[in-house]
Amino acid sequence: MSEPFSRFLHPFDVAHHPSLEPEVKRAILASWASDRHAVRDRPAERKPPGARRAVPIDELFAAMRTLDQRPGRELSS
Repeated sequence: MSEPFSRFLHPFDVAHHPSLEPEVKRAILASWASDRHAVRDRPAERKPPGARRAVPIDELFAAMRTLDQRPGRELSS
């Protein structure tokens, strides 16, 4: 996949994808979160090529945190 993030609409689509390995999910989310995808004049948002809309960086980080949870545990606020 040259741009695997382009087939996902939201970071949680990546984080909850049933067939992707955690390392692949992390790589996709890290790529999406990188500064090279920051929206001009809105640095707190990211929009990689092919994405349908910009996503706040906080949502990307929240999706990444879910990968660190053990199965069956809820994310604490």
